[in-house]
Amino acid sequence: MTTTHSILIVDDEAHILQVLSLKLRNCGYTIYTAVDGEDALHQAKQSPPDLVITDVQMPYMNGLKFAHELSANSTTSHIPVVVLTARGHTLEISDTRIPNVKKVLSKPFSPRGIAELCVQLLAEVQGRPSEIRDAA
Repeated sequence: MTTTHSILIVDDEAHILQVLSLKLRNCGYTIYTAVDGEDALHQAKQSPPDLVITDVQMPYMNGLKFAHELSANSTTSHIPVVVLTARGHTLEISDTRIPNVKKVLSKPFSPRGIAELCVQLLAEVQGRPSEIRDAA
């Protein structure tokens, strides 16, 4: 029996949510979305996803604060996080040294590349190590 993995996509840009949701649904994942870190944190605590993809710049709670909150909570600390940023060149490496942040990707990104990364990270969560390491 195959279990469908769930992915929470967090971005305040509707077109990013739409593109990623469509691509990842087509790959067979169950997709949940949020437009800010506060809503995403609430959703993740209520029903922890298998993976989170989050933007950095969002209203109410930014993506790095959201990833830190996930990491600090015993219910969500195991969830791998992929951070998307339009300002990757201004992020300090120390900004992304959050235990559950597995990869930082700059926008624009390849939806196919994100889908491949999801496969690798979810395999890693299931105990099959992959080559993926953090920071971009």
